[in-house]
This record gives sequence, structure tokens and C-alpha cells, in this order.
Amino acid sequence: MQQTDDMEVPLIHDSNSNTHTCLPQERDGFHQQKDSEGSMESPNLEFEYGDTDSFTAELSELYSYTEEPEFSLNRDYFEEDFKNHVKGRRWMELSVEEQRAYVMRLLDALEVTDRDKRLKVARAILYLAQGVFDECDTETDVLYWSRHNVFLLYDMGIFTALLELLSMEIDNNQACSSAVRKPAISLADSTELRVLLSIMYLMVETIRVEMESDSPERKAAREAFKMELGSPLYNGEPFALLLFTMVTKFCSMNAPHFPMKKVLLLLWKTILFTLGGFEELQEMKVRMRDHLNLPPLPEDSIKVVRNMRAASPPASAMELIEQQQQQKRGRRSRRSAFVDSLEGDSPYAKKQPLVKQDSLDTYNERDPFKNDDARDEEDDPEDVDSGIEGEVDPLDRDVIIQPPPPPPPLRPPTERMSFPKGLPWAPKVREKDIEHFLETSRNKFIGFTLGNDIDTLVGLPRPIHESVKTLKLHKYVSIAEVQIKREDELQQCPMTMGEEEVEETPTEILYLGMLPSLSQYVIALLKLLLAAAPTSKAKTDSINILADVLPEEMPITVLQSMKLGIDVNRHKEIIVKAISALLLLLLKHFKLNHIYQFEYVAQHLVFANCIPLILKFFNQNIMSYISAKNSICALDFPHCAVHEMPELTAESLEAGDSNQFCWRNLFSCINLLRILNKITKWKHSRTMMLVVFKSAPILKRALKVKQAMMQLYVLKLLKIQTKYLGRQWRKSNMKTMSAIYQKVRHRLNDDWAYGNDIDARPWDFQAEECALRESIEKFNTRRYDKNQNSEFAPVDNCLQSVLGQRVDLPEDFHYSYEMWLEREVFSQPIQWEGLLQAQ
Repeated sequence: MQQTDDMEVPLIHDSNSNTHTCLPQERDGFHQQKDSEGSMESPNLEFEYGDTDSFTAELSELYSYTEEPEFSLNRDYFEEDFKNHVKGRRWMELSVEEQRAYVMRLLDALEVTDRDKRLKVARAILYLAQGVFDECDTETDVLYWSRHNVFLLYDMGIFTALLELLSMEIDNNQACSSAVRKPAISLADSTELRVLLSIMYLMVETIRVEMESDSPERKAAREAFKMELGSPLYNGEPFALLLFTMVTKFCSMNAPHFPMKKVLLLLWKTILFTLGGFEELQEMKVRMRDHLNLPPLPEDSIKVVRNMRAASPPASAMELIEQQQQQKRGRRSRRSAFVDSLEGDSPYAKKQPLVKQDSLDTYNERDPFKNDDARDEEDDPEDVDSGIEGEVDPLDRDVIIQPPPPPPPLRPPTERMSFPKGLPWAPKVREKDIEHFLETSRNKFIGFTLGNDIDTLVGLPRPIHESVKTLKLHKYVSIAEVQIKREDELQQCPMTMGEEEVEETPTEILYLGMLPSLSQYVIALLKLLLAAAPTSKAKTDSINILADVLPEEMPITVLQSMKLGIDVNRHKEIIVKAISALLLLLLKHFKLNHIYQFEYVAQHLVFANCIPLILKFFNQNIMSYISAKNSICALDFPHCAVHEMPELTAESLEAGDSNQFCWRNLFSCINLLRILNKITKWKHSRTMMLVVFKSAPILKRALKVKQAMMQLYVLKLLKIQTKYLGRQWRKSNMKTMSAIYQKVRHRLNDDWAYGNDIDARPWDFQAEECALRESIEKFNTRRYDKNQNSEFAPVDNCLQSVLGQRVDLPEDFHYSYEMWLEREVFSQPIQWEGLLQAQ
């Protein structure tokens, strides 16, 4: 296990420093603080988590800004060919049959051997998929014609033809070897691949997104395309496997010219389309529980998370000092105002009621200098203020010296207004928790145990009966527990249970295809994630992920350099977004399909150092990352294709967009936190990795992002390790503990907040991982190793069927089979009497 020294980026916040660095939101004037306010608080982020961003945002992220001149190139090639065959008319003026005839002509032209001519035809097809933007007046028109043309292209079989060309480009050893020898890879080295992948991405993303106006023919085409992508139709493998092969080939330095951003985006959208998104996962989970005769889910987790409200972010050192000074002034003013009110001279005497005196504990708790020596060295100077939004801060109750605040501006009603009272999640109890509780109780009151019996309560006192009744009331049996139990039965009784019937779902087909090279795929994805992380240091031996963003000629002016810098940062952010969403989807789908498929992927992630990698990602100024403005709206597609290009200046580039936060960066952060939760949940060895890598202060800083879903997953990660952090940490982080209690699901007999005798428990972490690895290998061998020489394999004893079986002989057998017959059969004397006597 690595030490924290390997995490190259130092912790950002120095507990001994009183300096305060303004966040970008503060510089931009989001929080112009009034004299009466004591803290600069980050705003609530109006972010709605989903499978993807808006359709136009997803389209624009396909292209880098350095590709923008190629849009006109695509248009020119299309118009040159189109005018030769359809004179005096535009694409929009053609009937559907005429359009189909023209697309068929393009399809035939794709089969020419001349590489340059083939590229021109592919660019013309890309222009069609982009929505013939030169004939459109608005962005809406571009999207309409793009959708129309994409369904037309799919109907004419363009995707299959593109797939063959893509396979040729992947196997183009000449291009790979020349790219390996080049000292610097640029945009020109990946031209053919970028054009092909762009068309395929536009087809997958456009057809994937459903619209109410879709005709029955389009709905049928969507289902057919979905089944086609998820089935092993391409060389016996699903389409996603071809893209995974491109990823591993790129990371092994054999094809440094592959445009990785486009590959990863297409891979993510293919998995999302074929397997389903988060809402489909929830529906599949409900159906599977019903199929296994399990009780329904206690709540819809997606709706619960959407209804949660964010907690207040932590205060900085400067804010705490200002609060302390204002607090002293407030106490002096309160005393004089109280005397005035008794005398009747105060203007507030009749208007304001007397306020209950704040307890000393409140002030002591907020004192930044109290227990300073008892804090961890890595912790922030103040703990997270995790009160639910809407609570009254005790320090802001000084109504005697402050006029009442103005009423908040009216806001449109949202779903979050109907936040339920009480705890957001129904408590859960596992069966093994009930077994452990009864085992402890029987040992204490009776002196012996009954194994796994959770029904017999003879000899136990009445309170224990009530406790067991409450635990059983909240008992939750997961799909994973049923699958593990079934797998144990299949391993123990292979003859009695018979062969398992495995449904050929898209998830099952994908896992079967990924299985032989799964570790390579996982390592390659994590390598790319590391290279794209903003905390990574530039190394000479690291992989170059900028092959599809760097121009042939490097910038010579300051403006060009600024534009390229924004483009490179945006490029990295999009790669992080695609990888995080892809890994999360794979983990969730494999877990639902079979728990050991999920555990296999999760264990490979852990062995490839995914845990320290994600912590390293969060070991930065996370508020700056989420509020980063690495985008130029004027250059985003389809805006740049329809409108006149404004003159770009340094000021316009620095301003960026007007959004409060960057959607893709917040999406990526939540995805990475969810991945970290999934691979550490219920695993003591991995939880200890979080402790060893000192993740608590890193995660606490992530609570500064005032977004409920992100805070929830941070608090979950803090909850599982609180018992290992010691009493002093829990004592000095009571605000965080309170937030965990308010937001995270309760396990009724979990002692996460106390950690009783945790140091005395002999956890054998290596044995835990080895036992899990053994169970995974048994599962994979039983279900997928068809050539195993098992003692339970059936034996064919029928002479006719054995002799009638076709045996594959080597190619050179017919050259020497006569000599073999002479040597092995004719020249060997056979003692027939001996054979008869032996019987």
C-alpha cells in the first residue's frame, strides 16, 4: 500500500495560516458582502444531476476549438460533390427519396481505395450529420436537420460502413508506426479517425435521445440500433469492445495518434445507450427485486437525493476572525441596547421581542482558537458548518443591533420545496447484523449461541424481544445477498442444482467480452484519468492525451495561446467527465447483473490504485475547479456554425460563460465520489486505505461545495471511516458528525459514531481481499470457463455418437496419415483373445 507522500500535490489549506484566497465566485461579485454580514458564503448550486448534460452541450463537447476551421472544410467537400449531382437545388429542397438516393451514392463512394477521396466523402457525410448548417438560420434548425439526416444515414446502413473503415484505421500499422516515431503529435495525425468517430458519435447520441415528436419508425429504429450496438454482431463482440481495444492500444503507446477524447465520449454514450442510464437502472432494480420475491425498495433513491438540501459550507480562517470580532462588538451593543429597552428609549424596545441568551457553548464552539492544539495537522482551521439550510445561526440572532433582513426574492417553486420532515432515508438492517446482535445477547443472558437462528428468542429478556422486532421491521435483503447465496449453493451442489441459466442481457454480453482483458481496460482508463486530472504534474514519460487538440502550428500571439490554453483545459475536463461516467455506469450495471461481476471490476480498480488517484483528484481547490470557466461560448457548436464569429479578445476569453458553476466538472466530482463509495462500501481493508491516505481533511474541504448530492457522498465516505479516526477527531468534528446523522442512511446497530474497541479487533485485511478474490475466480470459472476438466463433466459412453463426432485435424495431417496408420495400426499385433478374456 502506498504512503501519502506519493500523492504529489500538497494539501491546499494551511491550518497555521490566516490568509484567505478569494474564490472565483467572490472575485466575480456573486457575494458582495454587506457591513452587517459576518461571512462570505458560497451560493446554493442549482445543479440537477442526470445521465448527461443538455443535448447541445454534449454535441459541443465533441469538438475542440482547434477543429473549428474544419467545419467549413466539411461544407465545401459536400457542396462540391452535391452540385455535381444535384444542380441548382439545396439539400433541404430534396424529397426524402432524392435524399436517400444521394446518400446511397455517398455510401458507394466510401468503398473507393483512394484514401484522400474516401476522406472527402466521409467529410461530406459528417456535414450531413452536423445538420447542413450553411442552409440553416438558427441553431434549432441545425439540430432539426441533424436529427433528420442522422436517422436517414442509419436507415441507409452508413454506420456499418463506417465501422469497417474504423477497423481499417485501427489496424493501419503504417499510421501507427509513423505516429510512434514522430516527436510531436498534432491534429493532422488523427484526421481520418476524428471524422469517422465524429459521425458515429453524432449518430449514437442523436438516436439515443428520445423526443416526444419521434414517429413510430424512429422509435423502431432506436430500438433496432440499441440492440445492434449491444449484440455481438461486430466480429463476435459488441461495439464497445472495439472502442476498449482502441483505449488499450493508445495507452500501450502503440497508437499515440488516436483521438482519445472522441473515443471515450463514444464509448461512454454507447454504454449509456445499450445498458441504460440511472433511471433505467432504478427500474431494472425494481423489476429484479420483484422477480426474486424480495420486498419493494423503501424509497426511490433518485427522488430522495433530488429533494435534499445543501448544508452550509465551512468557514475560512479570515471569516472566523471577523465573526469573533463582530461577536465581541455584538455582546457590548447588546448589553447597552438591553438597558435602553428597559428604560423605554430604544427604538427597538416595542418592535423586537427579547432574544434568548446564547449559551457559552455556542460561542466556544465557534471560537477558532479553542482546542487549537488538539486538532489534526491536516484539518482546516474550522470544521464544516453542516447545519441544514434554513437553520438560524446562533451568531446571527443579534436582532437588537441589526434590523430584520429584507425578505428573500421570490423564487419559482421547485421539487426541493416539498422536502419531507424527519430523516430522508428509511433505516436498513442486514440479516447478519441481526445474527450478530442475537449472538451477543445469547452469550450475555444464556451463555451459548444458536448459530444463524434469528427466530428463537427463548430465555432472552423482553427488551431484547422488542429490539429484534424493530430490527426485523427494517430488515433489508439486497439483490447481491441473494446472488451470493445462490452462487454458494451452485458451488457446493453442482450436480443437484444443475447448470445455471444465464440470461443474455447486454450487460452479460459486455462482461463476457471484457473478461479476458478486463484488467488492461481498467488500467488504461485510470491512466487516462490520471493524465487528465488537474493535480497531475507533467512528466516526460506520461501518455499524451492532447493528440486531438494541438494544432499543427503552435500559437504565436498571446490571444492564440490563451485560446489554446482554454481548449486544453476543457479537453482534459471532458476526458475526466467521460471516464468517471463510464466507470460508474459499468460498476452499477455489473452490480445489478451479478455481484461478483461488480466485485471483479472493483477489485481491479483497487489494485490499480484507484482510491489514491481519486483522493489526489480532490486534493485541490475544489471550488475553483467547479467554478472553472474553460469554455468559449462563441466557438461552441452549433453556435459557431450559424452565427458570425465575433472578434475574440483577451477580456472575452477571460470572462468565459456567465454560469455559476461548470456542469461537467461538478458532474465529474459527483461521479468520482460515487465510484469511491462503491468500491469501499462494506470493505474494511479499503476503508483503512482511506484512513491511511488521510482522506478526511481532503473530503472535508469538498463539503465547501454547496450542492446536496455531492455533500451526501462526501459524508458517506467520512461516515465509514469515523470509527478509525479516533475519539479526538470525532470530538473536534461534531458539526460533520451531525451532518452525517442528518443526511446519510442509518444502520440501526452500526456504531459508526463511537467506534467501541475498534483497535482491539483483529482485522486481517489481506485475508479479506484474498477470500473475495477466490470467490470471484470460482464464479468466473464455473460460469465462463467452458473448457474446464471438471470431475463433474458429463461423459459420452455411446460408441456410435463418439465415433460419429467430427474431429478437427491439423492441416498437414493428410500428408502423413498413411505412414501413421502403418506405424500405429497395421504394424502393431492385436491380441484379440486377450481383449476377450479381459472383458
